[in-house]
Amino acid sequence: MNFAIVGAGAWGTAFAIHLSRLGHTVTLVPRRFEQALALASTRENTDYLPGFKLPPSIQIGHELTPVLMEAEVVLLACPSQALRATCEHLREHLALATQLKLIISLAKGLELGTHLRPSEVITAVLPDYVAASLTGPTNAAGVARGNPSAMVLAAKQPDAFLADVQAALSGPTLRVYTSDDLAGAEFGGCLKNVYAIAAGCCDGLKLGDNAKAALLTRALAEMVRVGVALGAKAETFYGLSGFGDLVATCNGAWSRNRTFGQHLGEGKKAAELIAASKSVVEGYRTTDSFAGLCAERGLDAPILFETRRILYEGRAPADALAALMMRELKRE
Repeated sequence: MNFAIVGAGAWGTAFAIHLSRLGHTVTLVPRRFEQALALASTRENTDYLPGFKLPPSIQIGHELTPVLMEAEVVLLACPSQALRATCEHLREHLALATQLKLIISLAKGLELGTHLRPSEVITAVLPDYVAASLTGPTNAAGVARGNPSAMVLAAKQPDAFLADVQAALSGPTLRVYTSDDLAGAEFGGCLKNVYAIAAGCCDGLKLGDNAKAALLTRALAEMVRVGVALGAKAETFYGLSGFGDLVATCNGAWSRNRTFGQHLGEGKKAAELIAASKSVVEGYRTTDSFAGLCAERGLDAPILFETRRILYEGRAPADALAALMMRELKRE
């Protein structure tokens, strides 16, 4: 199958390596021309995924029109807040994209202002194309290295071509499941980043295993409650895109969101950490957007709201914990 991957951060690069290993035609399209030149000459993404050589079969593109002319599937590997601009740029080069059947988002976050999920942003800008989401408990280095992993490919109306893409993405090191609960899969991917920041705060405060286990358990309950109220299926959150991704992101040393939270727990300030970060911490903006959505819908999400207070109101993580611990007692 012919894949175009738009965005050459860690995720885009990792998927290019994975798909190339499976024998597909892969073109990786960086956002910046300078990055495209560097990748073509060094065959390594030293900025975002160092230590992994790009196989010779991976083509590096910059001009989208010729790339999209051949592509059957486009993977958008960009931050959620850049997704709309990326889709608008894509739209300018789709006139000759006669083979294109599916656009897949790898982003995990809600758009600020609109509170739209990634697939909804794609559909809003590119209504003539089927949008899907690929999500689950994976990190870029693990996929590039070929560590055994599993993910979910979600679309509103799975069809025969989606099954073909499922088969094309799957191999000895990555097993892909399909789901028709696109909202649930994307909400899980969004919320787990928020809770990973909270889990990182537990690590930074050195609260121990009891506190972190309790946090993750209540975070899952909150994820299910909020997701179902927003139209998703409860069972989705007990799968790879919910519980699986939550566990991985809240515990993985590689998790940018968990590490960000850990620094907050150690006393650093959110704005300073974001300004100094080379990579995007998706949970930072998603916390603000999701809190706005919950407030707008009248949904109770105490962990989410306390995390937002830490990030945007300067609340000390220890004070946020105390507020959660002293809430009214209730049945589980």
